[in-house]
Amino acid sequence: MTHMSLDGGPINIQPRAVTYDAIVIGSGITGGWAAKELTERGLRTLVLEAGRPVSPDRDSREHVAPFEMRFRGLGDRRAVEARQPVQRNSVAFDEISQRYWIDDIENPYSTPANQPFDWFRARQVGGKSIIWGRQVYRMSDLDFEANLRDGVGVDWPIRYRDIAPWYDHVERFIGVTGQRENIPHLPDSVFDPPMALNVVEQHVRNGIAARFGRDRVLTIGRAAILTAPRPGRAACHYCGPCQRGCMTRSYFSSINATLPAARATGRLTLRPFSIVRSLEIDPSSRRIRSVHVIDGQTGQEHRFSARVIFLCASAIESARILLNSATTGAENGLANASDQVGRNIMDHIKNAGATGTIDGFLDKRVVGNRPNGIYVPRFRNIGSTHPDFIRGYGFQGGAQRSGWQQLTRAPGIGAAFKQQLRELGAWTMTFNGYGETLPMPHNRATVHPTLTDKWGIPSLHISTQWSPNELALHRDMKIGAAELLEAAGAKNIQPTTRPPSTMGNANHEMGTARMGRDSKTSVLNAWNQAWDVPNLFITDGAAMASSGCQNPSLTYMALTARAVDYAVQAMKRREL
Repeated sequence: MTHMSLDGGPINIQPRAVTYDAIVIGSGITGGWAAKELTERGLRTLVLEAGRPVSPDRDSREHVAPFEMRFRGLGDRRAVEARQPVQRNSVAFDEISQRYWIDDIENPYSTPANQPFDWFRARQVGGKSIIWGRQVYRMSDLDFEANLRDGVGVDWPIRYRDIAPWYDHVERFIGVTGQRENIPHLPDSVFDPPMALNVVEQHVRNGIAARFGRDRVLTIGRAAILTAPRPGRAACHYCGPCQRGCMTRSYFSSINATLPAARATGRLTLRPFSIVRSLEIDPSSRRIRSVHVIDGQTGQEHRFSARVIFLCASAIESARILLNSATTGAENGLANASDQVGRNIMDHIKNAGATGTIDGFLDKRVVGNRPNGIYVPRFRNIGSTHPDFIRGYGFQGGAQRSGWQQLTRAPGIGAAFKQQLRELGAWTMTFNGYGETLPMPHNRATVHPTLTDKWGIPSLHISTQWSPNELALHRDMKIGAAELLEAAGAKNIQPTTRPPSTMGNANHEMGTARMGRDSKTSVLNAWNQAWDVPNLFITDGAAMASSGCQNPSLTYMALTARAVDYAVQAMKRREL
């Protein structure tokens, strides 16, 4: 049986039981990191990916202009409505990037009628690392101690000092553009040169500093995008539509960086079109003895074995695999003696903030398409306690001038109208909030009793709702954003009036197999190792015990590298 490798060349896969040192399920942000770290430590590693191969050289389309697209960038709306009614809700979905998102009809799930959930999925080599927002922020002890402090969920089994060296390790490899700010609750990273704020963003930064000092800080976004070249990866050239891929490999993704590094060791076997049905356990040792795989093209079934398994399929898909691995002695699902698998689903609440007009600067314009915005780290519940909610939110956004789009419905024709289209409008500054979600056991995924996917694998029923705390955060985001704009002297300040986002829409789902200090209340220990199944490690978003308000992917990557180091040392000691 022939499949395609990472770079599009053929690899031969035999339909028989094969044993490896390690198996990684999923090739996205955490799966790629697990593959890199395992192979570089000498382990023969199999990466199982449910979708097709993708090559940056062959598949990236970031330079395609709207007039070169069949539907001028709007997409085939009928086809999208018919086959991708959920995926189209992602901000990264467009006529070109839509091929990176799954077919919702082939991959169904259910929700209560009044509790929608946007489950965004990308099945291909590289997963959602091809289309992620690339924002990378460290968590701090404000986050790692939050559950203990507030009496919510379970205490994280680690603190910042435990993960800080692994943040360093990850950042040195992926490349992070950003500016040092010395903010205790947003630790600085190992930075490449920062992207520049534009003239109005700098003006707003200065206005906020004059009003609030260091209590509120506007900085350039911290993004996994190169501003200085690395071997095999060029510096970003500001073309902009990163969700379509990156042929220069300037932004970090599995196919741009970690999987090539793993392949260079000669110890990587990458198997696309490999849909994991379940994990099969040895009843005597209580360890996984094989991974049950369905070939996505032929429907053939295969089993692969390894000493250690890294489950990196994404938070909800990883929970689905565990729940579908129920067996005698684990009737509630694998690694689920605590009954926490599938519970505590978290995302970030958004769709609140404000926009204002900034006078002046009409002799300035933006050149290029900077693939990064600004960031204002959390400032609520830092030095003082807010009466209406715990935790907090951060802001992303930026300043821009309106262009020809402002006249799309304006009357006119001929040379005068064309000249009018060339004239830029006023500057506006926008802040969009991302608020923390609390871990709640009723926000959960369970196996649907009858619904299955195209390959006959039981699907999930996902039941979630925002708590009063998230809704209070959402209301306050408008106030906080307006305060920042007022400090900067903005005019015509307009708070966002949209309802709260659908849970899942921030594309930051996490928490379905949380870390903890007690096997009775958590799924994983301090090393991302399953309490019930010693050779199983889960390092994607499922492991998160709380969500913070930061984009979480950097923490996933650091936890993965840390867990691999622990697993390899345990294997050397013959503990695994």
